[in-house]
Amino acid sequence: MTAHPTSVGNRLLAALPPADLGLLTPHFQKISFEPDAVLVRAGDELDQVYFPHSGAIAFMVDMPDGQTVATTLMGREGALASLSVLGPSRSSVTAMARVAGTASRISAAKFRLAYARSAAIRHVVQVHARMLLLQLQHVAACNALHRVEGRMARWLLQIHDRVPDDVLPLTQEALAQLLGVRRTTVTLTMSKLRAAGAIRSDRRGFVEVDRTRLEGVACECYALMQRRIDRMSCQELSAPRLARALFPERSFVTSGEAGEDRAEIKAASPVST
Repeated sequence: MTAHPTSVGNRLLAALPPADLGLLTPHFQKISFEPDAVLVRAGDELDQVYFPHSGAIAFMVDMPDGQTVATTLMGREGALASLSVLGPSRSSVTAMARVAGTASRISAAKFRLAYARSAAIRHVVQVHARMLLLQLQHVAACNALHRVEGRMARWLLQIHDRVPDDVLPLTQEALAQLLGVRRTTVTLTMSKLRAAGAIRSDRRGFVEVDRTRLEGVACECYALMQRRIDRMSCQELSAPRLARALFPERSFVTSGEAGEDRAEIKAASPVST
């Protein structure tokens, strides 16, 4: 990993009022990470908190027989090891970069101090924890109930959400680890996706996708999970709503601003399911 000057690009950080963000920024170091880089290994003490600005990080569960399977994918919408605010602890999963990116890093000790001083930071961490739990629940159900081609399409869509173009830098080995299956299963499944037109090519180390057709192949978990996470993010992390959550007795927006906020949320949030 390489260190760089820091800037705000993470959605959780962007949701914070300037004064609360100011409790964190003096302690940030911006780092870059490459594919397959391990940011946290299972059993490691959680002594750093990462706020991704780009890229994709998978939470991997390592099994005794050497196999791995992904439980969560995180990008600029999240924070790695944010629950270290609960106190010193060790990681139960390995956090591995699946797509190269950048992140702001802060020591867990300094993050806990800022968390204790800021109601806004506490609120953002709580919302993020609920979004992580929601994703974990959907992935667990999906892994138990759905066929491998639907699950692969879901993972590809989740990674595509965090990549600026249609060519995903993914090897078959990386896909096998995400899905918890053998390489031969990945090869057969990719052939099925290619036949459906969801994958236009799978050059060595890259997967080119057709977004519309891939959505047609994916199980319903992707759309349902993203709708619920997007709605939660829109409703609880937007600036006017964050202010109202922290200071419910005061009004922070004019009627015009409130109307714009409601219109934005209505456009971004489908009917609850």
